[in-house]
Amino acid sequence: MADHRSFFLDDDLHDYVIAHTTPADPVRRSLTEATAALGRWAGMQVADDQAALLSTLVAAVRPTLAVEIGTFTGSSSLAIARALPSGSRLLCCDVSEEWTAIARHHWEAAGVDDRIDLVIAPALETLQGLGDAVVDFAFIDADKTGYLAYYEELVPRLSPHGLLAIDNVLWSGRVLDETAQDDDTVALRALNDRIVADNRVEVVMLSVGDGLTLVRRT
Repeated sequence: MADHRSFFLDDDLHDYVIAHTTPADPVRRSLTEATAALGRWAGMQVADDQAALLSTLVAAVRPTLAVEIGTFTGSSSLAIARALPSGSRLLCCDVSEEWTAIARHHWEAAGVDDRIDLVIAPALETLQGLGDAVVDFAFIDADKTGYLAYYEELVPRLSPHGLLAIDNVLWSGRVLDETAQDDDTVALRALNDRIVADNRVEVVMLSVGDGLTLVRRT
């Protein structure tokens, strides 16, 4: 997301949304700038309105254990961690020491590093190692071809009040482009079809960011 906004808003609507959303504080602005310095990779950072939504959802769910799949430079994890109740934990799963070093710096600056456990390893292995742990909130924003496996690991672990958020489900609209047959697009189509047909859950797909699906167990 090169311009760091929800994909499906024009400039005027985007400006209006941001003007009516709690503004980013200095730590988040610093993180956005540090991520922008990565060049083309900066597009993986969640938009400001999406970060605000994540914080709102977490504050409402009040999770004891939250899980993030795909941390990158820490924008979404910062939003999640800040909204956690006292004594709660956020487990972050990523494979990059370089990108998560930026996250660690900003977690510390925001005073939330003591509630985050970062595991540098394949996320599926980390999830499978959770055993019978109950997850109250989870956010998936990693390799698209792995989404379905992450979903299947997380849904059985969701608490009765738990919520699973999944990013990039609209994929800049490519999910509707029949000529787009790359692995990521095909994987996202399959995931979206699987979720809406899954009788274990209730689902709503939002056009925030690059498309955000919210899932809860029924």
